[in-house]
Amino acid sequence: MTLKYIARKAGWALLTLWFILSVNFFLFRIMPGDPVALLARSQRLSPEALDRQRQLFGLDQPLPQQYLTYLRETFSGNLGVSILSGTDVVSMVAARMWPTILLVGIGTLIAAAIGVLLGMRAGWRRGGGVDNGSMYSSLLLYSTPEGWLGMMLLILFAGALGWFPAGGYSSTESGGGGGTGDVASHLALPVLTLALGYVGQFFIVMRASMIDVKSQDYIRLARAKGLTDPAVRRHHAAPNALLPTITLIVLSFGFVLGGAIVIETVFSWPGLGLLTYQAIQTLDYPVLQAVFLLSSAAVIVANLIADIAYGLLDPRIEQV
Repeated sequence: MTLKYIARKAGWALLTLWFILSVNFFLFRIMPGDPVALLARSQRLSPEALDRQRQLFGLDQPLPQQYLTYLRETFSGNLGVSILSGTDVVSMVAARMWPTILLVGIGTLIAAAIGVLLGMRAGWRRGGGVDNGSMYSSLLLYSTPEGWLGMMLLILFAGALGWFPAGGYSSTESGGGGGTGDVASHLALPVLTLALGYVGQFFIVMRASMIDVKSQDYIRLARAKGLTDPAVRRHHAAPNALLPTITLIVLSFGFVLGGAIVIETVFSWPGLGLLTYQAIQTLDYPVLQAVFLLSSAAVIVANLIADIAYGLLDPRIEQV
């Protein structure tokens, strides 16, 4: 891999980040509704206090000036304060980051492990019982809305059976505290929901890649040398079939900081997803901008890592 290839990918990543910054700013400015007016209705502010609030958050300035101020403050690490609570946005996001990393990280790892192993087996034995059963199950899970799946699991395992808590982070605090076992019991259903929702995409990509690799000439050559079927699959087919799946796994981890909004809302999991949902309800622009910027930057970085990793694993990619 050449430095020119890495520099080109990094340049596109920076350009994409600037585009996301701009979209992140203008998107929330064109949304219907006035967050300060919403705050006024909830606190019964006078017109004078309303004007002071707009001045405080810079919403009285012309849009180009707001944009330049937004870029300057963002690059200096200042993401503003919450319109609703007046709390520093960086501290709010930092407090919600660990629960989301815990939830989405563990769920993605479980889904990737199951999906890759099943996809490898199904693609190698195409048309068999494992292939058919796994394919139908994966398509069913992939098409099932995560919110509905989460509510069904909640009704069954938390409501009817009472095996797990109905929601939250722990029995003592919503965002922290409690022992490892307590947190794990609260984490079980959200992780299960996320893993079941994600496993289908890993299975489908791995299966298709294995089917494609199985028909390649080097696989037939390996068999002609007298290698056993498991050896051909393990040493020749699987490493090459994993390339597209590795890209998907890395990109999936890029969505960790974005959180799983629907799942966190269903299970009242105090992560970035639930914070986003609450900020949307209250039109809290600074919080929304911070979360979307953070999640977009995570995806951009993950995509850059995937491009570099793919280039290392397959040097031919530099020709594209």
